[in-house]
Amino acid sequence: MPIKLGLIGKTNTGKTTFFNSATLSSEEISSYPFTTKSPVSGIANAITLCVHPEFKIQDNPNNSKCVDGWRYIPIELIDLPGLIKDAWKGKGLGNQFLSIAAQSDALLHVVDASGGIDSTGKITEVGTGDPISDFADIEEELIMWYHKILEGNREKVSKLINSGSEFVDAVTDLYRGIGVNKSHVKESLVAIGLEEKNFDDFDMVDSKKFASYLRKISKPTLIVANKIDVDGADKNFARLRERYNDSIVIPVSGDSEFSLRRAEQKGLIKYSPGSEQFEILKSEELNEKQIKALDFIKKGIMGEYMRTGVQFAINVAVFKLLKMNSIYPVADETKLADKKGRILPDLILLKDGATINDLAREIHTDLTKGLLYGKDLRYNLRLPVDYQLRDRDVVSLVSAAKK
Repeated sequence: MPIKLGLIGKTNTGKTTFFNSATLSSEEISSYPFTTKSPVSGIANAITLCVHPEFKIQDNPNNSKCVDGWRYIPIELIDLPGLIKDAWKGKGLGNQFLSIAAQSDALLHVVDASGGIDSTGKITEVGTGDPISDFADIEEELIMWYHKILEGNREKVSKLINSGSEFVDAVTDLYRGIGVNKSHVKESLVAIGLEEKNFDDFDMVDSKKFASYLRKISKPTLIVANKIDVDGADKNFARLRERYNDSIVIPVSGDSEFSLRRAEQKGLIKYSPGSEQFEILKSEELNEKQIKALDFIKKGIMGEYMRTGVQFAINVAVFKLLKMNSIYPVADETKLADKKGRILPDLILLKDGATINDLAREIHTDLTKGLLYGKDLRYNLRLPVDYQLRDRDVVSLVSAAKK
């Protein structure tokens, strides 16, 4: 299953432009509220340095692709309808939004750093809107949704506990459909000092605090400060970083990335997503407006922020927020190939702390039967089945059946 990242935020923050530039899709972009009327899904990529140059071989990828030494790993990006106040009560497209957001592994919360939308998400004079409040509004909707799930099932949880179930088990069952596990519930209770308190004694403040912490750790989120190319956006970006200093805030110009990817697609420039530079290939085919736009991107965006930020935001979500490691499993340890002879064919993303056993299960559940050990092919080391894999490990699995 590919990793799923959900794009959330108010209307007109540029979510669809971000989505289109990351997936090279052409979804409708306009300033009408709810242009995105239903969730739209596309394939983007997380990008990481490939291991093949290190082994001095040429790879032949199967589940990902390798371009100029970089591995492009497909992930699913979901563009969600803009949220409105009281979405958690089911207003607007609230229920649909929340059910899809629930399926995302992490969220990219897009705000208009230029302050060009009002509190309802309508276009307004640049600088008059407040991205800090916009972020807080949407965050409150998500917390209230988590809170509603707990409070709406209070009687059910209480009955389960009184009939012998553990609080952690009863609550995990409530939230299981939105990616919450036992460790999330346990950590939340400890973090807010409720682990010793009887559930029947939880007041509304307790359950709200619990819901807030649970939302934070079960659905990791970074802030995409979009429209950083607009005058004045840099000040709001600084304010966002200061106000939400416990979150990752990334400056982004979705419009610039979209322009670069379109130009690259047409063969006008050489550009790799996330790169800090691009090269014009066919200057004679560019008109004056295009030349000016590319010049602005080179100086105003890359000169100031190094990159447009779209690809960087995706990479940070996958490798920092979700703490994924890139693992290369192979069947033939001498050629680093699969059974079809493809060299370094697959890259599998596994959470930090995943073991050889987890890797076997990810490849095929049957592989765990008779699994003896793994082999680190970089250092020619035998690895026990509970060995915790590290980023960029190249391994083969040895089972009783294989022997």
